Amino acid sequence: MRTETLTSFLVAVVVATGACSGDSPGGSPMSPSPPPNLTISIARQSGAQSFTPNPASAGGQLVVFRNDDTIVHRVVLNDGSIDTGDVAPGATSRPVMMPAGGTNYHCSLHPAMIGSVSAASGAPPPACEGIYCDGY
Repeated sequence: MRTETLTSFLVAVVVATGACSGDSPGGSPMSPSPPPNLTISIARQSGAQSFTPNPASAGGQLVVFRNDDTIVHRVVLNDGSIDTGDVAPGATSRPVMMPAGGTNYHCSLHPAMIGSVSAASGAPPPACEGIYCDGY
């Protein structure tokens, strides 16, 4: 009986130790996400003035969108390749990688809110085309 109790105890310790080791289920260590290179602030519903900085020099960089407004926003690249999901007032989006060639984006909840990202080369943002480009 003592052997079974001791064995059960040791199994529990090994399981608990493995659960706290910081390893992912596959056994390799989990690495934290790198910090974003830039935070783009969601200011208010005001066309091309809705985001700061705009345009952002962030082509090929990891960015987050911080909602400094009092209502929910959702940032989507015009080509649909990135969607931050809803960003509540005072919250920050998950980090997203901006295309190296630059891009244009908008708030899908408030389509008149538009922004752009310059290319990694320092070139200006790509020309904005489509229904979200009236503010340019």
